[in-house]
Amino acid sequence: MQQEPIDPQGLTWTRVSPSYTKVRLVGWGIGALLMLLVLCLPLVLRLTGVWAGFPLWLAIAAPALTLLIDIIRLMLIPRQVAAIGYAEREDDLLVRQGLMFQKVLVIPYGRMQFVDVAVGPIDRMLGLCKVKLHTAAADATAEIPGLPMAEGTRLREALTARGEARLAGL
Repeated sequence: MQQEPIDPQGLTWTRVSPSYTKVRLVGWGIGALLMLLVLCLPLVLRLTGVWAGFPLWLAIAAPALTLLIDIIRLMLIPRQVAAIGYAEREDDLLVRQGLMFQKVLVIPYGRMQFVDVAVGPIDRMLGLCKVKLHTAAADATAEIPGLPMAEGTRLREALTARGEARLAGL
């Protein structure tokens, strides 16, 4: 994983599974297909004569523009997945994501309230899971999607143990 200016120095990031790209592509594909079908409806109605007053240029431009945006999105998804990572340090966990708008969350182990492991149907088929870290702050919930099941379980147990140890030391 490439070192970015906002990354702490001397840190090795653990990337999520490349299979997570498939999960993102399936979710994106379903939404894109539904949107394209809805936007093609005026074109079909215009061409069949049911909605003769609808401007033909608009009936063609809306699906074409959506298709162009979807193609760009299709090319970005693998890069977005490659930008997701996490790093375990002695006192905290760092979670990184984003290409253009990058974000690094630092979550102290002692501030974690609980750790969830969630699995969706597509995740389950690919052997992946999502680890969610909850803290007392409402906006400090971190997610690490696309982890292999064994790594997600290991991370949950390690974070829970470290959180309990830090909390006991307060």
